[in-house]
Amino acid sequence: MEAPPKPHQAERGQKTTLLGIVVNIALVLIKGIAGWLGNSYALIADAMESGTDIVTSVFVWLGLRVAARKPDQNHPYGHGKAEPLAAIVVSMALVGAAILIAIQSIQNILVPHEVPAPFTLIVLAGVVIVKEVLFRRIARVGEETDSRAVQADAWHHRSDAITSLTAFVGISIALVGGPGYESADDWAALLASGVIVYNAYHIFRPSFGEIMDESPSGDWRSEIEAIALTVPQVKRVEKFVIRKAGFEYFVDLHVEVPGDLTVRQGHDIAHAVKRAIMDQKPAIYDVLIHVEPA
Repeated sequence: MEAPPKPHQAERGQKTTLLGIVVNIALVLIKGIAGWLGNSYALIADAMESGTDIVTSVFVWLGLRVAARKPDQNHPYGHGKAEPLAAIVVSMALVGAAILIAIQSIQNILVPHEVPAPFTLIVLAGVVIVKEVLFRRIARVGEETDSRAVQADAWHHRSDAITSLTAFVGISIALVGGPGYESADDWAALLASGVIVYNAYHIFRPSFGEIMDESPSGDWRSEIEAIALTVPQVKRVEKFVIRKAGFEYFVDLHVEVPGDLTVRQGHDIAHAVKRAIMDQKPAIYDVLIHVEPA
């Protein structure tokens, strides 16, 4: 298996992940200080969520670095599984953050407190804009590189934007409603925790499927079958199996050829099929061909 890995994809993911880490460090400080001075637990909860973003982004960065390593004697299929594993870590961290936010929100709802300061709305509006821009940029890289970890990192930023938006609405209600509406801020944080869990599931599900070698979505069979049938002497594709590992895909294929061909001729046809598939589908890292008589 001599095909080189695709380090440029991992490098792009690492760069966007580092950008997210730098932005989140600044936001943790801004939101934490503003929430403390402005008496807003929703903003403090938002800062906590950004703090988990930093930790999970580091895991994503490490996962991408490992996934980019070349195959070795102990890992002949490469290290691609590190990439969806990092995405699973992100999803679990999201759930943990959501639980902490929900617990603290309920405690604050039960204990009367002051209305948040108006200036916290300005902070939250800025956070929503920054996080949404960051989400769109990282999500685009995640789609282009077909990286579960990068996509998960992007959705972590979207979760932060949602948390900030709900906090903005909650604080606005508390300020407009006046006495009796002080806990609107905390109800907003509680709602945000539910949204975070929902996003965590949508990060976890495809990543877990990849770890379990679940067949990837898309019309892979018909496309690869059409390519295989363009090779002379290939009569039919009998069996097709595909799995994803990090940035690459691995295919097992059974093709039927005339039964009176020599072993060498069958061997040459198998190599021709493999070459045709990998030329037209660069994301495919390796194709294992089994030749059968038609």
